[in-house]
Amino acid sequence: MQTIKLGSDGPTVTALGVGTWAWGDTLFWAYGKDFGAKDVAEAFKASVDAGVTFFDTAEIYGFGESERLIGQFCQQTSQPVQIATKYFPLPWRWNRSAIADALTASLDRLQTSQISLYQIHWPLEFILKTKDFMEVLAQEVKKGRIQSVGVSNYSATQMALAHEYLAEKGIPLAVNQVPYSLLTRQIEQNGVLEKSRQLGVTILAYSPLAQGLLTGKYTPETVKDLQGARRIDPRFSPKGLQKLEPLFSNLKNLSEKYDKTFAQISLNWLIAQGNIIPIPGAKNANQAKQNAGALGWELTPDEVKLLRNSAPQ
Repeated sequence: MQTIKLGSDGPTVTALGVGTWAWGDTLFWAYGKDFGAKDVAEAFKASVDAGVTFFDTAEIYGFGESERLIGQFCQQTSQPVQIATKYFPLPWRWNRSAIADALTASLDRLQTSQISLYQIHWPLEFILKTKDFMEVLAQEVKKGRIQSVGVSNYSATQMALAHEYLAEKGIPLAVNQVPYSLLTRQIEQNGVLEKSRQLGVTILAYSPLAQGLLTGKYTPETVKDLQGARRIDPRFSPKGLQKLEPLFSNLKNLSEKYDKTFAQISLNWLIAQGNIIPIPGAKNANQAKQNAGALGWELTPDEVKLLRNSAPQ
């Protein structure tokens, strides 16, 4: 199994993770309608059975339900599992103690005394300053409740500031979790990717399949029946999909060459960038197995370049 360290000296995790926003979330993901607890339990088991044991969640996902589910699932397996979760600085949390209290609540829901990674979900500086966040989390590393510290949705400047404050406490910043895929490459232009490499910060890539666009299942014929946010996303329109034809053509050719799905090739492309951990979602066992198929093989440098050049930006 391919593994990678979180940051320069954080815990070792699998080179592919599982994003669990949809687990227990009825607001955005129709949990309880299209899929439920049995489905995500099977997704967890299929992931672990395939060797993918790194799960990313957050206290805000399903208002704690995602964490509760993972806590239950972890009690039912003998395999070691690495968990990352996040603190969301909601407006009524005015002080440093709120961060420690939120971590305590997350650990209780997860039924564990330590997690691999704790992240600040958004850089909401008007509530608490980055220095406050980092100093509290540095203390939690020293207490042993978290193994590494991360941020999420931070700019290059914000990430560098978080890194600086942690370094003062002798602790490296391990992670910045941001959107990244073949079709979402803003971090390559806005300095986040370059700065993360300079600082030794690992990128956790969320939405690595661009909301399903990179699975190849959306066509001009099927987009008429779209639901939710995809209905207003121009990339899912017949015209938007037409722009993706050069990329889809190359994905099809590579799919036939490696006997892999579009999604597996797209995830492998991200891994090939180096120090990137994709965290695709999995609502059921089949999706979890499909995601795991991105590991254990690699695209050639020329193929990595071909996909990059054929993806519109």
